[in-house]
Amino acid sequence: MTFLALLLCALSCLCSAQGYDENGEIQVSYTNAIDNVLFDEEVPLIECQKERTRWDKVFTMLENSQMKENMLLQSIDEIIRVELQSVRAEMLQFVSTFANTCTNTIERSMSQITSHMDKTLSTHSEQSKWSDLAHRSKLGKMLEEILLANANMSSRLDDLASECKCNSAGDQQTDLLRDIKSQMITDHTVKSLLLELQHTRTKMLIAYAQMARRILPAGCEMALLFPSRSPRIYASVHPATQTTLHEFTTCIWVKATDTLDKTIVFSYGTKRNPYEIQFYFSHQSAVFIVGTDENKVVAENVSSTQWGHFCNTWSSQDGAASIWVNGTLKVQSLEVAPGHVIPDKGIMQLGQEKNGCCVGGGFDETLSFSGKMTGFNIWDRVLSEKEILALNGGEDSCSIRGNVVGWGVTQVQPHGGAQYIF
Repeated sequence: MTFLALLLCALSCLCSAQGYDENGEIQVSYTNAIDNVLFDEEVPLIECQKERTRWDKVFTMLENSQMKENMLLQSIDEIIRVELQSVRAEMLQFVSTFANTCTNTIERSMSQITSHMDKTLSTHSEQSKWSDLAHRSKLGKMLEEILLANANMSSRLDDLASECKCNSAGDQQTDLLRDIKSQMITDHTVKSLLLELQHTRTKMLIAYAQMARRILPAGCEMALLFPSRSPRIYASVHPATQTTLHEFTTCIWVKATDTLDKTIVFSYGTKRNPYEIQFYFSHQSAVFIVGTDENKVVAENVSSTQWGHFCNTWSSQDGAASIWVNGTLKVQSLEVAPGHVIPDKGIMQLGQEKNGCCVGGGFDETLSFSGKMTGFNIWDRVLSEKEILALNGGEDSCSIRGNVVGWGVTQVQPHGGAQYIF
């Protein structure tokens, strides 16, 4: 019986030692209960704690739901971050794969459209030019035929009139011939027709000149445009191989917007001598220099504001130098830097003179060129008159290329706003 009493007391102490943890669960302290049973036999029995209230349960559920919500949001953030990184990697791979393809396709399409427009414009220009020439030639032939017919008929009628005077019926025939002759074209009518044809010819020449100012020289498909006079606008020429020159010929098509005291067309120089070769305009003159400014040839009364073909020749043997303008020998001189040799490893430029230490250094705005250039070639020999004539205005004027600098083959790099036009 004593054992049963002790067991009941222990159970009662266990009930009184129970509590709740943070989550609202019942916790039981077995140690305290046993200690009370063993060492304090007279501890009174305490009623068990009452069951949790409804508000305790509500707060417990709210805490649990908030914790689950935070865990869910964190998981969603991690999933979104991983997916975005995956999408970004795929987009970068797509761009790297197809960007070059799209760029090449666009460039190829634009090149085809530009080529088609250039061919169409060239065709229309040629048709217009030939139609104008054909129309003008046709009018001239018609005028010649009319004048010839009028002269022949007048001569025949005069002969008939003189013969009819000797006949008995000369008066009637003379009157008849006079009536016929009066119906022919009179001198006044011929003069009026001539004036009208001259007026038409003047209009056609004006229209042709306007068209010629817009197109390139015959046989040339592209040109370098220097839009304005600026120390930053020029073009550098880079031959594939350089060699010393004992003689040479340079040819170029030029159309200047305006010229000053010294407007450089092209120049070649080295660090020791920046004035080895120069060709420039000075108002209405063309100047060609070899070696120094003292060794020069000057061609007077030269028009530079319309397309013109200029060739310069020089030989070290006797110092013979010349300037050809539109296939005509404009000036020739001897003793121009005889025995001099043009060294290699220099700098060649269009639209500016070689100055300073390097390409593009120390330029002067007053020396800058403004206008258009095309067909720039250099040979390591003196061309004959026949060869120079072939370069002037023929259909192959831009397809004949020099062996030192060849237009369309040698690299000519525009700078500072200079550009190619077609």
